[in-house]
Amino acid sequence: MSVAGWDESDLEATMRQQWFDEARFGMFVHFGLYSGAARHEWVQNYERLTDEDYRQYFENFDPDRFDAREIARRAKATGMGYVVLTTKHHDGFALWDSRLTDFTSMVACGRDLVREYVDALRAEGLRVGLYHSVIDWHHPDFTVDWNHPRRDDENAHALNEGRDMARYREFLHGQVRELLTGYGDIDYLFFDFTYPESQQGWAGKGPEDWDAEKLLAMCRELQPAMLVNDRLGIPADFVTPEQYQPTAPIVAADGSAQVWEACQTLNGSWGYHRDNTDQKSATLLVQMLADSVSMDGNMLLNTGPDGRGAIPPRDVATLSAIGEWMSLHRDAIVGAGHADFTPPREGVYTRRGDRLYLHLFSWPLGFVHLPELAGKVTYARLLNDGSWLKTSQTDPDQVAGLMTPAGEAEGTLTVHLPVRRPDVLVPVIELRLADGI
Repeated sequence: MSVAGWDESDLEATMRQQWFDEARFGMFVHFGLYSGAARHEWVQNYERLTDEDYRQYFENFDPDRFDAREIARRAKATGMGYVVLTTKHHDGFALWDSRLTDFTSMVACGRDLVREYVDALRAEGLRVGLYHSVIDWHHPDFTVDWNHPRRDDENAHALNEGRDMARYREFLHGQVRELLTGYGDIDYLFFDFTYPESQQGWAGKGPEDWDAEKLLAMCRELQPAMLVNDRLGIPADFVTPEQYQPTAPIVAADGSAQVWEACQTLNGSWGYHRDNTDQKSATLLVQMLADSVSMDGNMLLNTGPDGRGAIPPRDVATLSAIGEWMSLHRDAIVGAGHADFTPPREGVYTRRGDRLYLHLFSWPLGFVHLPELAGKVTYARLLNDGSWLKTSQTDPDQVAGLMTPAGEAEGTLTVHLPVRRPDVLVPVIELRLADGI
């Protein structure tokens, strides 16, 4: 089948990502045994903890304040359209009632947290995302490599004697099958992660270690409408820059546009880290969100519930502030994307249909000058309160005088601004474009 030069796989991919392109903003939730350790989700790796060392967090796992309904409501109130929960991180601990291991939340505390989470998201009308690590430091057949906590043990290479990655692959595929067959429709699957390069005398792990092609094919078979990320080491539906912001729309080697999502933390840690107070401001995070959407990307913003399962107060405060901004500026983010206009130095553009949105990262004195937009805008207003803004054009040949600015380049639209900046995290000017623009 072909439509306008597209084959069936192109059409399927477009249908899969339609909701994703619309939502633009999601919540990542990292929760597991490491939350009780409260020292970063890689604590077992960083501190070279043995299974015996790490066992105390399993035996004392008591998420009495993990409320999936509150997480879903918080995400919705923040203006997010989807949530992604860690079903299993690198430590191998499963947050669902897996039949393939006893290293689960059901055994530890008698709760299937994935079930609670999926039900809560559906009740709030949010899209359901699952994170699943292809790494598993707990599994006896997962071979020691340069990411493994046991890599610095005496005679560490001997630890791989008897380990069989084929058996681990069977386990990995089996757990993914459980998640994709036991919880209804899943919208999004975030695999994590592939590292084929060698380091420190150890081999890494690549797509062949996961049998990535077969694993992705199973995902397509069981959940054909589900988006899958790129971290199996093979192309899938979208790419996932982490902890940095791209500076332009992302394109593939052949020049084609790529669907992408920037994964960002509130404080540099994914799992709860009690003593990490390097919290990003709500203003910076809104700027990062607008920046992502301006380049046709999404932003997945993480929170790490504490050892009892509650979203930390510092995260609640930041998310609440973002939510207040989103309640006024939702149209500039949700359903918006890249605009083919040159923004002024003060900010970035997003576009939604015939509306162009200027997100002002800095507030200029009196005026903002918009290249290429003269004659193309029929109305301008501040989005937060809907207040009209005067627009004008300056004679390009106007000579600067003592109290007269020089003219602006031909085609520039000038928007007149109040001296006092609106009391919002990031002011947004909505520009209604003329027909055909």
